[in-house]
Amino acid sequence: MDTSSMSQPNFDLSKLSDYDKRDLQQQIGNEMQKAKIQESIHNLTDICWTKCITGGISAGKLSSKEETCTQNCVERFLEANTAVLKHLEMMRGEMG
Repeated sequence: MDTSSMSQPNFDLSKLSDYDKRDLQQQIGNEMQKAKIQESIHNLTDICWTKCITGGISAGKLSSKEETCTQNCVERFLEANTAVLKHLEMMRGEMG
């Protein structure tokens, strides 16, 4: 299919009401947050898989060692993210 023949809709954002502009900003913010969460999950999966899954997965299950490692990896990842977020919130509070 020739994408050059497909036209993108032209939106004049200046014609939006203040309410619609705020709503659009909120929706964009929500989508950006979802993208950040998806990126974090991808990073978590990549890090923990590389660290913990050392062999082939037999019978569709992780070994007990791999399962324990994965659980610990996820917990440490979440704890680290929580600590960073708390620190950033504290810094933001000191600046405000």
